[in-house]
Amino acid sequence: MNVILQFYEAFRKLDAEAMAECYHPDVTFEDPAFGVLKGEHACNMWRMLCKTQTGKDFLVVFSGIEEDEEKGKAHWEAHYTFSQTGRRVHNIIEASFLLKDGKIIQHTDHFPLYRWARQAMGFSGFLIGWSGFFKKKLNAKTVGLLAKFEASLD
Repeated sequence: MNVILQFYEAFRKLDAEAMAECYHPDVTFEDPAFGVLKGEHACNMWRMLCKTQTGKDFLVVFSGIEEDEEKGKAHWEAHYTFSQTGRRVHNIIEASFLLKDGKIIQHTDHFPLYRWARQAMGFSGFLIGWSGFFKKKLNAKTVGLLAKFEASLD
């Protein structure tokens, strides 16, 4: 089984440790919500997300996985209730990967942040979800949540 398929099979099961095993120790992850995360911070983001979704209405569906020795891509969709607002979200993501030593060394998730903001935040997301201000504020909040989660691991 290829490493990208292993990653998404683990994600479907909310198995963050198996997801982290797919990452190279020097991994860089990037998406519109978290910005850039490196190494263990990227792994901890998945640990945090999987922990918060356990027992909830989270569903991940993936397709279009392509992989060779150096790169790969995947299409995946997440269905869940955004805990801060209780609103349903259907996020559609295109992922690109760089591989090294059979592991994921770079993982970039692409999705329209404005679409996500409208679903997750409702009217306020509609009003400001397109702005750089919103993205900076969201990045600060998500990185803060990750830092709090990581502090709880010690």
